[in-house]
Amino acid sequence: MNLGSASLRLLGVALATMVAGSALAAQFSSNPDLIEKGEYLARLGDCVACHTAPGGKPLAGGLKMKTPFGVIHSTNITPDRENGIGTYTFEDFDRAMRRGVARDGHNLYPAMPYPSFAKIAQDDMRALYTYLMHGVAPVSQPNKPNDMRFPFNIRLGLAGWNRVFLDDEPFRYDSSHSLQWNRGAYIVEGLGHCGSCHTPRGIGFQEKAMSDAGRDGKYFLAGANVEHWRAVNLRNIWTGPEIAQFLKTGQNDRGTAYGGMAEVVHFSPQHFTPGDLAAIGEYIHALSPNPDETPGRDAVSVDVAQTNREIYASRAGLGYVQFCATCHQTDGKGATHFFPPLAGNTSIQAKDPSSLIHVMLTGSTTPLTASSRHAFTMPSYAVLGDQEIAEIATFARTHWGNKGSPVTADQVHKMREALEMKPVQPPGFNPPRYADMLKSPNAGQLIYGMRLMRDTKRLLPNYVGNGLNCDNCHINGGTMAFAAPYVGVAAQFPSYNPRAGHVIDFKDRVNGCMLRSMAGKPLDKDASEMKAMVAYMDWIRNGYQMKQKIPGRGVGKISHSIVPNAANGKEVYENSCAACHGIHGEGIKRADGSYLFPPLWGNDSYNIGAGIAKTYTAAAFAKNVMPLSSTFAFPIGQGGLTDQQAVDVGEYFSHMPRRDFPAKVHDWPKGGKPSDSRY
Repeated sequence: MNLGSASLRLLGVALATMVAGSALAAQFSSNPDLIEKGEYLARLGDCVACHTAPGGKPLAGGLKMKTPFGVIHSTNITPDRENGIGTYTFEDFDRAMRRGVARDGHNLYPAMPYPSFAKIAQDDMRALYTYLMHGVAPVSQPNKPNDMRFPFNIRLGLAGWNRVFLDDEPFRYDSSHSLQWNRGAYIVEGLGHCGSCHTPRGIGFQEKAMSDAGRDGKYFLAGANVEHWRAVNLRNIWTGPEIAQFLKTGQNDRGTAYGGMAEVVHFSPQHFTPGDLAAIGEYIHALSPNPDETPGRDAVSVDVAQTNREIYASRAGLGYVQFCATCHQTDGKGATHFFPPLAGNTSIQAKDPSSLIHVMLTGSTTPLTASSRHAFTMPSYAVLGDQEIAEIATFARTHWGNKGSPVTADQVHKMREALEMKPVQPPGFNPPRYADMLKSPNAGQLIYGMRLMRDTKRLLPNYVGNGLNCDNCHINGGTMAFAAPYVGVAAQFPSYNPRAGHVIDFKDRVNGCMLRSMAGKPLDKDASEMKAMVAYMDWIRNGYQMKQKIPGRGVGKISHSIVPNAANGKEVYENSCAACHGIHGEGIKRADGSYLFPPLWGNDSYNIGAGIAKTYTAAAFAKNVMPLSSTFAFPIGQGGLTDQQAVDVGEYFSHMPRRDFPAKVHDWPKGGKPSDSRY
């Protein structure tokens, strides 16, 4: 073979490049520190969330993303040579990350946030490449085809898009700010690509600004709509520490991550170093407020008395009480570490109510993080009508000092259509609506009766001897299936009661509960409080008559053939119950000393003579009703245990120490004592 001098020089250059490339690759692959750094950078870039399909292998792609122009599926970025990026050189990878051009030369859609990734420092880019090539297992999973509408399915136009909108200059340090501010800017503007969701898009679907600088800087992180969620305005949203806490835990005193942000927190910022979280917080807090959409960080001064009057005097308020107050409380303050506040909540007050409507229709789950090992689920309320949802959403946006605009039924209807939701069948047990009490001539008495059930300890302190409310067992004011609902109950009295050994009327039954479950004393049968409670329960009987079959009656059934395992019950309790009821069954208290979640044993819990102090009754209740907000079941996310788990945990907590009931010696004078009775 005869080679000219030019050819020899070219061959020499090629051989030298190959040797250098091989040496560099060997250096990358044998450097565990570089791989570790790259793994952390992948966390900063939230690579797993976008490049992992539900139930799929990490980074193998396949996640479906809806855009205004069609559907895009994320690609396989594992080092698989056939389906992933295993054949990419560093130069190929760098070009894809900075300019959106794949190894074979085709342009990537800017759903891949390469305009942000262009700011990544060269050393960080090499570390990220090293991790993906040598720290990730290859997955042989073919990429799914995209389904983009014409003309957006023609990628040639993306080259022109890049010429117009892409600035591929690396991040530039700003000496007028601190090192920490610059680190925050580098993450937020670059690898973190926060603007991909939180910056509004222009006519070419480009982010209107890639940083806070320049004439268009006011648009950066000013809020945008993404897949029918409203990514909120982040500009000057909270203090730096509040932002850092939210990113680390998924919640703070002003809100909780939900929708797509819950997934982001789970995969990405909870793993950031404290220094990086503080840097992000400092940078975002320093952004000037956007004049077009204020973040609404704080609720204005609140007229509590006025809010209390309206919450019980309007359809919207009563709807909120029935379907939202169990978690978010009547004062809208929620429960720290459990359920987000609605008062002063940035997302609730957003100019665009899309996220609030979306989450009410589809539900959401809080992120699992190292500091929050128990996820809480908000169930879907799609079973409610458009008008009901609009009323409740409007109430939340316009009370406790919130400054949001009203929500209309048409907005709810359009969101259902956008989400392509199928018609929802009403549940077998469709509870009466609190709002309908307003149609009754004695509405005031009915609403007072309902409030006595929900807030018994506070409203009847001289008659309740422990820390309970009727609502602790008769969930949602007795409107929930298999939580001993009041629906139809009033029609079943007077009737023979085996434990009493004689016929009792309905007022006797109420007082029996006051004595047995609530360790208190009976109400006078002619007291206004008793009359209000009976009136409410007579209203909520919903037309049922004596001995008529009532869907969802009682606490449900569970087989007595299941042998309880108290040791496993203790484990179930610690995993599924203790988050709300305390590791020692002590309950969770509010600042004023009242119980947010009731104790399950001890003197403030129900006493030994209560019905739920029996293994299989407690098991059926736990199976059908608890753990609260752990599934998407309507209305409060109940029913997350198997029969065996329910029996085990029922045995465990129902047999813990609690108050005695001395009058038990007179029970069942004519027989009929249940086999699982505590005494």
